[in-house]
Amino acid sequence: MTAHQKTRLSLNQEQMVLAISGALFVIFSLTLDSFFQVSNLVSLLQNVSMLGILAIGMAGVVIGRGIDLTMVAVMVFSTGWSFVLFTGGMQIELALLLGLLLALAIGTVTGILVAYVEIPDIFATLAMATVITGLGRFALVPSDNIFISGDVGWLASLGTGSVAALPMPVVLFLVVACAAFVGLRLTRYGAFVYAIGDNPMASRNSGIPIRPIKVLMYSSSAFIAFCAGLIMAMTVSSVNTKLASSTMIYDIILVVVIGGIGLAGGKGSVRNVLSGTLLIGLLLNGMTIMNISYSRRTSSRASFCCWRSLSTRCSTPEMNRPLNRGISEALTGQNNTQQ
Repeated sequence: MTAHQKTRLSLNQEQMVLAISGALFVIFSLTLDSFFQVSNLVSLLQNVSMLGILAIGMAGVVIGRGIDLTMVAVMVFSTGWSFVLFTGGMQIELALLLGLLLALAIGTVTGILVAYVEIPDIFATLAMATVITGLGRFALVPSDNIFISGDVGWLASLGTGSVAALPMPVVLFLVVACAAFVGLRLTRYGAFVYAIGDNPMASRNSGIPIRPIKVLMYSSSAFIAFCAGLIMAMTVSSVNTKLASSTMIYDIILVVVIGGIGLAGGKGSVRNVLSGTLLIGLLLNGMTIMNISYSRRTSSRASFCCWRSLSTRCSTPEMNRPLNRGISEALTGQNNTQQ
């Protein structure tokens, strides 16, 4: 499949998701009394903005033919540790810097495990998420909730401020989306990520540094996770470490998959994340208003994710390839070529 065909397929999937979102919006507006209200719609956007920011970070890894299951753990414990240090008397700027360095260190280690040690992405990130959660609760954040008290200065506006009647988390979501679009579409790094996701062997043979780019992918994901955690902490004035053991990571993957970004890598864009976030937000808001139980909501989201994954793979059978063949496949191909 050529790059043009992949782009066209991604656009078709994006249009289908937007059509479904439009249909749901009309149905919910006509059938649910409290849905089509400005307060509810603003609340809908604010509630999914954190999920959307995290999904942008995940999309950058998935496009490069990877997956990152550490994002929620990194978000919780890097920001949680920052505010533990702050409540202990450290200046807020220094505390945030240390939390950011912790997140980047975790992302770098994860990238090294995937790129240089060549542990499959799903196993490396799952193990790292477990390690982060265990060590985080033992050494960094000993309590389930860290309540933020004291003067945090301008940081408070990240969660409670607004721009043109839009809550600040929504505005920051759009800012992150624009920055990610520029990074993936208009920079050499983005071109390398798409090339690695599309064909690792050809990328290696053309001189693209696959291993450093892989490490940078996971470091970028960790950076976005820290930013999302900071915004979330300012919104609710606390950090809940129980999120690290929740199903939030699967909701992030759900947004990416439903938006039309294939897990085989090499295709998709930030627009797919925006459309997927919109659809998930509508579903969650509508099911909440209808008072559907948590277990039924989880089952519905999982079924929808399976359907979207199946439809994507059936429409592009040549994409049915292992997720983690990338670097080994590239190195083997290069060695065979040299011989």
